[in-house]
Amino acid sequence: MYGHMMVSPTHPDAANPNGRLNLLLSYAGWQETPWVDRLPAMLTPMGINSHVANSLSGAQRVIEANPIHIAVVDLALPLDDAGAATAEEAGTRILNLLARLASPPPTVVIKRRRTARDDAREMNAALRSGAFAVVDRPIAQRDIESLLDVLRRCMSRHYKNRWPGASP
Repeated sequence: MYGHMMVSPTHPDAANPNGRLNLLLSYAGWQETPWVDRLPAMLTPMGINSHVANSLSGAQRVIEANPIHIAVVDLALPLDDAGAATAEEAGTRILNLLARLASPPPTVVIKRRRTARDDAREMNAALRSGAFAVVDRPIAQRDIESLLDVLRRCMSRHYKNRWPGASP
């Protein structure tokens, strides 16, 4: 299914000097064989650079070093690389950081498994912050395919199936 994510990498510009789309993948480390390890191998042949961050501080480093075109934000992300507690606010902080960029990227939020009430509150907060979509944690291959479909729709809606910065 991931082969359906068609984009046209044409002429790079200053915002996209390497002619590739930069994807921020934040992941809280809750799975033994995580989706975040499999996704980059699927996306790299299509010209997508996946930048993985396992904490808020890691995500900040990625954002400072690269123009981010699409972000996948795991709301269960810890604040620092040591896995400090208070993950409650790390995902929200990344969303706020991305929203303050000169060109905020579309974001896909991965919600935590929580009570229905907390789940609804978390989803509403993510959508209020401008998230493109809110998805469940990808566990099985079909979940990864669903995430890839969301990313494809994100490319279609926000970038008209062309690399950010590419000539029309």
